[in-house]
Amino acid sequence: MSDTYVYLIHEPDWDSDAYLNAPPRTAVPGGEPEMNFPEHKAFQQALADLGARIVSAAALQNARHGGRVTPGSGDRVERDAVYSDGPYPDTTEVVSGFYMVEVADEPTARRIAALVPTGGHIEWRKVFPIS
Repeated sequence: MSDTYVYLIHEPDWDSDAYLNAPPRTAVPGGEPEMNFPEHKAFQQALADLGARIVSAAALQNARHGGRVTPGSGDRVERDAVYSDGPYPDTTEVVSGFYMVEVADEPTARRIAALVPTGGHIEWRKVFPIS
């Protein structure tokens, strides 16, 4: 039996727009993903070597392309919602991406958490089965 864990990458925000707008085929923003993020390619190979399987993964764009909301209550959930432009008040780190990985056991999940490339820290959590 296998379990699924999500690994949230917390680190300083990054200029995702620079990666999207740079000339193609460069080893800098805008180039081939394996050229831009070699540490993530190595991480993916390490997972395969451990017998784990990536279910989903994504890099998230700069926090300015999102925000935070505290919903209202009852029938005013949208009308009384409180929005802010940033992900969290008074913080220097954001969730910049994630991996969702299927693993054989918890000890492997812990090993994987230490392997996720980051300039900050990793939060890892077992996914609650909903189906």
